[in-house]
Amino acid sequence: NFNKKNSENWTYLRLMCAGLMAQDVRSQEANEISYIAASYVKTLESAGARVLPIMIDHTEEEYKEIFNMINGFFLPGGAANIFDSGYATAAKIFYDLAIEANKKGDYFPIWGTCLGFEQLAVITARKNVLVRTNTTAVSLPLDFTTEANGSKLFRDFSPEMMSALATEPMTINAHKWSTYHENEDLNKFYKVLSTNTDGRIEFISTFEAYDYPIYGVQWHPEKNPYEWTRDFYVHTPNSIKMTFYFADFFVNEARKSKHTYENEKMIRDLLIYRYHPNYTGETTSVFEQKYYFYGRDQDKITDPVKVTDPDIIGSVFEVNAGAVHVLAHVNVVVLITAVLLCL
Repeated sequence: NFNKKNSENWTYLRLMCAGLMAQDVRSQEANEISYIAASYVKTLESAGARVLPIMIDHTEEEYKEIFNMINGFFLPGGAANIFDSGYATAAKIFYDLAIEANKKGDYFPIWGTCLGFEQLAVITARKNVLVRTNTTAVSLPLDFTTEANGSKLFRDFSPEMMSALATEPMTINAHKWSTYHENEDLNKFYKVLSTNTDGRIEFISTFEAYDYPIYGVQWHPEKNPYEWTRDFYVHTPNSIKMTFYFADFFVNEARKSKHTYENEKMIRDLLIYRYHPNYTGETTSVFEQKYYFYGRDQDKITDPVKVTDPDIIGSVFEVNAGAVHVLAHVNVVVLITAVLLCL
């Protein structure tokens, strides 16, 4: 076990964590309850991260325990209901915890991609601010605003990368809902860094909060290097480099957080390495690979090849005398995943 009180090199050895939320399964095939798209895991790992799955059916007190162990929160794209779902409930709790922490000087970043971007917009505005757009299968260049040049998100991007983002159609849009550009509630909280249009409606495509380390993109940086199931997915050299610019940015933001844990064994029992991704590239899925998870009463997760061949691995949190104990167990419901950043 690592113990920061006993390690002279604790700052170097400390492995930071950032939470990555999973999705409810919309159409069950083998009693699976939730999934994580492997492309998000790979993208975060590419910036030096380890990924840790965490269930999203916890109580608020359990979420607070988790919050204190992780160093950032990542809301991925997907198809969850952003008004009434485990995804939405957990997102709101972590959002509120992050706002409160940052106000006290406790640095804690949040990132939202596509659905996660929309979730952040709805939480911040406290109402539905989405509009239908014709953007379910298109790759676009970004229309940067004047705010982009002085932004935290883009300030370390090379001039060549900024030029590529502005001129090459490499940001993958796969959403039917967008955030309307002219919204006072959002514009007070978020600095709009780029917009796009479907030819009829201008929508926000990239933003960052003015006063908090909260960032979002309506499009999908993770798909360029890792997803190949759709013709409009772009795989040019610049688009691949772009993915890692964004991954590096978020991981470095998470490294600024001082949240930590003292028991490395506990964390290792929960790493994503204990789970197996399923190949879904030859199905109707938009993902090449997914991690599937089952309910607590089923005691299994999927094998990477045979869905009917369960692998008994998982993790749950158990509340006992006010403390959250992490157990290496077999029960997994809908998850959040957390990313451990190796310094």
